[in-house]
Amino acid sequence: MLTSKQRAYLRGLANAMDAIVHVGKSGLADTIVKQTDDALTARELIKGKVLETAPETVREVADALAQAVGAEVVMTIGRTFVLYRRHPEEPVIMLPRK
Repeated sequence: MLTSKQRAYLRGLANAMDAIVHVGKSGLADTIVKQTDDALTARELIKGKVLETAPETVREVADALAQAVGAEVVMTIGRTFVLYRRHPEEPVIMLPRK
């Protein structure tokens, strides 16, 4: 569980990132879940976008993806969401202490 200080830190890091996961009219397909899982393993922090044609809301997509890949939702704003999952062996992002 992330603290508000850690969320703020991660939001700052995600600010300069481009969205690498795009959810469209097909919704949360298995390929989207796999792509998200692979991206989180490689980067720990990713930004995604939900297109207007998607059947779900941004919050629904972010929550479903986070649950499917074992990540945490850092934020949702507009049609954008940010997910974080610490790398189990060699974490790259050092979160501030509580």
